[in-house]
Amino acid sequence: MADFYDTLETRHPELRELHLFAALRETIAHAQRRSPYFAKILAGLRPEDVSDRAELAKLPVTRKSDLIELQKAKPPFGGLTAVQTGDLGRIFQSPGPIYDPEGKRPDYWRTARALYAAGFRRGNIVHNSFSYHFTPAGTMFESGAHAIGCAVFPAGVGNTELQARAIADLRPNGYAGTPSFLKIILEKARDMDLDYSSLTKACVTGEALPPSLRAELKEFGVAAYQCYGTADLGLIAYESPAVEGMIADEGVIIEIVRPGTGDPVAEGEVGEVLVTTLTPEYPLIRFATGDLSALLPGTSPCGRTNMRIKGWMGRADQTTKVKGMFVHPQQIAEVVKRHPEVLRARLVVDRDASNDVMTLRCESLDADPDAIAATMHSLLKLKGNVAIVGPGSLPNDGKVIDDIRTYE
Repeated sequence: MADFYDTLETRHPELRELHLFAALRETIAHAQRRSPYFAKILAGLRPEDVSDRAELAKLPVTRKSDLIELQKAKPPFGGLTAVQTGDLGRIFQSPGPIYDPEGKRPDYWRTARALYAAGFRRGNIVHNSFSYHFTPAGTMFESGAHAIGCAVFPAGVGNTELQARAIADLRPNGYAGTPSFLKIILEKARDMDLDYSSLTKACVTGEALPPSLRAELKEFGVAAYQCYGTADLGLIAYESPAVEGMIADEGVIIEIVRPGTGDPVAEGEVGEVLVTTLTPEYPLIRFATGDLSALLPGTSPCGRTNMRIKGWMGRADQTTKVKGMFVHPQQIAEVVKRHPEVLRARLVVDRDASNDVMTLRCESLDADPDAIAATMHSLLKLKGNVAIVGPGSLPNDGKVIDDIRTYE
């Protein structure tokens, strides 16, 4: 089937629901047996009673924002995994820190489906500019590309000139990474008079893809499609060439709920994204991502029949994502703790053209901005600016992270 990754994508929606909830009942039973955390919060639940979304909505919610404390209390995974730690393939660390398990199965994160929808095919070469260090993004997309039958150049982040030269030399067909970095690489290749014409498609995530940036990439000859996922859940949803919302992955159950609750909202209403995975190693059930989105009516014109969401529409809490990395309020508190001369601080996240920019505004009389910037880089694994302001300058509203980015 040339247009679809597999026949799962074109199932009748009612048949899909039957299959998903049959698999969910098996996942719940497995989690109750093997995961101490889920054995506790799902105690007394009969898996056979969870037959539809109304019954699913009665189950407790596990929040991404709780993982830091859960993992501290019961390292390394808070008791959520359902296999022995030594039986995993890899272990990653995301900002927080939050430790993320990876199983040994091919395409564990299920990214092949998103890459295929973006036009990647067997025999292609993929230029992968996601990080391979600490966080799982690089491995996520490499494993998906391998499942399709692609070769991968593990470029990682940075080294823009070398990346541009590699594209000219290796002639890759597609790119995986953040969209803003793709633009930077292409601009560098153009400035160096290097041939980048082989690059015609991209599967991007980690930050927004506003229409203006998509159009700029198209001017370079690259058709870019977004996908949405997390280091906990893997792929959640992805764009197809129809570019009308994001289609849910076939391996998850998505709910949109009222933020801070587990109560589903009406179709079209903006709410928090809850995801249930069917992953035996890490069976996350009603996992609250902290992201906002909304369900779209109907199905995609591309022929895929799964539910669609509008895509990422902001955060339901103060946690935000900068250059593909989550930044948590607890991390900003730790920066302040390491610099007693700072009275209060607020991280302001903005955009400069297509790039994310963060500035830590610190109330202090004698703080060293360079020292604070070094601490911020160490803890967040991201570079940012530091602005020293006088005591009492920041609003007294309890806000630690202020994301003021706007998208066209």
